[in-house]
Amino acid sequence: MEEQKGIGVDLSIASKEMIEALISESGEPSLFEEVLKANTRRHDILRLLAESPYTPENIREDAAKILQIPVEVSALLEETEEAAEQRTQTLLQKVQGLTVAEKRLLAMRGGREARSILIKDTNKQIVMAVLDNPKIKEPEVEMFARSRSIPDEALRAITRTKEWMKNYGVLLAVVSNPKTPAGVAVPLLYGLKIKDLASLEKNRNIAEVIRTTAKKIVQARKGR
Repeated sequence: MEEQKGIGVDLSIASKEMIEALISESGEPSLFEEVLKANTRRHDILRLLAESPYTPENIREDAAKILQIPVEVSALLEETEEAAEQRTQTLLQKVQGLTVAEKRLLAMRGGREARSILIKDTNKQIVMAVLDNPKIKEPEVEMFARSRSIPDEALRAITRTKEWMKNYGVLLAVVSNPKTPAGVAVPLLYGLKIKDLASLEKNRNIAEVIRTTAKKIVQARKGR
């Protein structure tokens, strides 16, 4: 059978928990089509598609038709803060039971909540897959770059994406993170403002070479 997106997950045998986590935030119509096409004989997945408020109407109708059941009218309602927190907790529980391959697929195609969970995964492959998600936004990247738990490989990967590094918040977050290798951080110092360089100069959590270089740049800009 054809593997989805070439990352080792066949949606026709993927766990219900994985598919449920994937579609709960996706907002990607083509993904729902893939799930339906791969699961025309799995009644549990078809019912999930037919009943989920996230499913596009045409996919819901197709799933209901295969199951020979009435089409559910299940509109998305505005979530309360408590409901959103419960949904995040439920998603976290589902993610914990997934295989590595399933986590990678969710990392690359899941929504913001899934990414915020998987960026903390102990498996570096999963973390790197999150950064490959085409839906990731710069505020998320900045938040990830500030994380003390993110591996240095991920920080290096962030610096290799030019569009992200044009964002000053991302740039500052990468340089300020103690996990960023000095060889990566030092060249980036020249793109920082004096006030941030002065702050880095006093930051005892980062490497000494970063602090001293920041100090030299400040002095040079002030003409000392």
